[in-house]
Amino acid sequence: MAVKIRLRRMGAKKQPFYRLVVADSRSPRDGRFIEELGWYNPLTSDDKVEVDEDKALSWLQKGAQPTDTARRLLRKAGVMKKFHELKNQRSDNQ
Repeated sequence: MAVKIRLRRMGAKKQPFYRLVVADSRSPRDGRFIEELGWYNPLTSDDKVEVDEDKALSWLQKGAQPTDTARRLLRKAGVMKKFHELKNQRSDNQ
């Protein structure tokens, strides 16, 4: 099963906000998902992003692949930096 970290669109017409979710790559964009990791609101002036770092790191370590937009949001939240540090730390110990 290919697992993706991607955005799920929520909100009213012309007032979107997004939830960052882990889902099977075959499921529809707004369909079934495995776990919710956080949210993103593009309508605020500072493009607010909120991510549960522990859950996100756990899924990245399990092999979940973020989409391009999800990767950008995870980088903005500082999760990708921590993931790469953990990955480098593991390879140094081996």
